Amino acid sequence: MSDYLKKGFLLGLGAAISGKEKLEKKLTDLVDKNEISQEQAKQVMNNFIEKGEMKKDEWSEKQQEQAQKRAADLGLATKEDIAELEARIAALEIKLNNQEQ
Repeated sequence: MSDYLKKGFLLGLGAAISGKEKLEKKLTDLVDKNEISQEQAKQVMNNFIEKGEMKKDEWSEKQQEQAQKRAADLGLATKEDIAELEARIAALEIKLNNQEQ
């Protein structure tokens, strides 16, 4: 991983951890002041986690799409292309074997 990407990744990870810690502290303060219940605090935390999971899935999907686009731009064969060629080769081998007999 390039140094630039590594630093960006670590920056994002640090921000996420810091944000989580701040949210947990704020929720604990609200529970201690009886402004929200422990159950409400858990629900808020779960909502943030759920939103994070959705965003992670969205990013993963975009990354996959970009990788496929780069592969297509480079003219690389996909798994489907290879499977299609293997099927054609197998069919030709069968045809060739039948002609030799």
